[in-house]
Parts: sequence; structure tokens; C-alpha cells
Amino acid sequence: MASNPMYQFNVYRIGPEIKLGEIDLSFTNASLFMVISSLAVLIIFNLGSKKNSLIPNKIQLLAELSYTFVSKMISDTAGSKAKPYFSFIFSLFMFVLFCNMFGMIPYAFTVTSHIIVTFVLAAFIFFGVTVIGFIKHGFGYLKLFVPSGVPVVLLPLIVVIEVISYLSRPVSLSVRLFANMMAGHTMMKVFGGFVISLGIVGGWLPLGFSVALTGLEILVAFLQAYVFAILTCIYLNDALNLHH
Repeated sequence: MASNPMYQFNVYRIGPEIKLGEIDLSFTNASLFMVISSLAVLIIFNLGSKKNSLIPNKIQLLAELSYTFVSKMISDTAGSKAKPYFSFIFSLFMFVLFCNMFGMIPYAFTVTSHIIVTFVLAAFIFFGVTVIGFIKHGFGYLKLFVPSGVPVVLLPLIVVIEVISYLSRPVSLSVRLFANMMAGHTMMKVFGGFVISLGIVGGWLPLGFSVALTGLEILVAFLQAYVFAILTCIYLNDALNLHH
């Protein structure tokens, strides 16, 4: 069963069963790697901020580069008004990135390969941004669905398209991350199976593909965390600056 490329995505219980009525609250392998990813982020940035030396060590350099990278991303996409939300976007980016990267470790679990995880994150962002938009602009936030310069005849059609596009944000945001991580890990598992089945003589070609695919998947893991965070910034920019 372990040879099945989809077996790596199975969620299983760790420890005793915990239920609240019909809701299963048991601790699972997915829960474990979410905790590990969160703790890794906290430990690295706690260590990186303890000693602010003039010549930074590797951990401090990683922390400073990450901070600068996310800060510039927010400034470039959402402007100065988004600075109060830096902590959330930074935490979101690092959590998704570490979940993606931990998934690259053999026998680890890729949390972001499950649509339920990515959709909950995307739905939280969607509702949060919508609430911020209405708090900042009141019902004037609905102007977002009425682009300026559109002929009156086309307005009803454009408004419907804009509303559908807006409501599809959590779906597109979550599916993009989930699909990329699941597809990449499935391909890695398939090529790994070819290496084993073909043996020493015939396994060199799929082994080369596996190595190349691993490097590509590491890049994809970073890019998907970046895309997830930058789209969040773009949605936040719409809510704060109301471009229409």
C-alpha cells in the first residue's frame, strides 16, 4: 500500500480518539506537522532576534532577510496602509513556507497538499479582508464591483462577473496551493517507484528525473508560499485602497 503514490496523503490518528459530539478532534499526522511547522518558525525567529549583532549569524541573517522580503512585498503590493497587517501576512507566509518545506523531507507529511487546510486559510483571509473593506469604507466597499468607465448597458453583466470573481477568491487561492503541492509530491513518488521497480540497471534515468524534480519541487514550495502571501496582499490592497 505504501507503493501507492496517493498513500502519502493519508491522514491518520495519533494517540487516543477525541470526539465532541459528531466532530472528531483527534490529533493526527496533519496536526503534528502543523505544530512542528509553527514551532520551527517560532524557534528560528526567537533565536534570530535574541542577538542583534553587527555581523549576523546564519539564523539572524535568515530572520532579517525574511522580514525584509515580506516587508517589501507588502509595501510594493498594498502600500503603507497595509503595514498594521504585517504580522499576519508574515506569519501566513512563513507558516505556508515551512509546511511546504517540511513536506519535502522523506516520510514527512505535506499539510498543504490537503484542500481542507488550504481552503480554511483562504476562507479566513477572504472573510478577514471583506470585513476590513466594510470597516474602512462602509457600504462604499461595494463600489469594488462597479469598475469606473463601464458603459451603463454593460454594467449589470460586469457587476455579476465582478461578484463571481470576488466570491471565487478563496477557491482559487486554496486550489492553487493544494493542487501544486499534491501534483508535485505525486510525481516524485511515481518516479521514486520507477527507480525501485527498474533496479540498478534501468533505474538511473528515473533517478535523474527524481533528483531534478526534487529541486524543482523545492522551488515550487517557495513560490507557492510567495504566491499565497502576495495574493493576500493584493486582496488587502483592494480592501484598503478600494481600486475600482
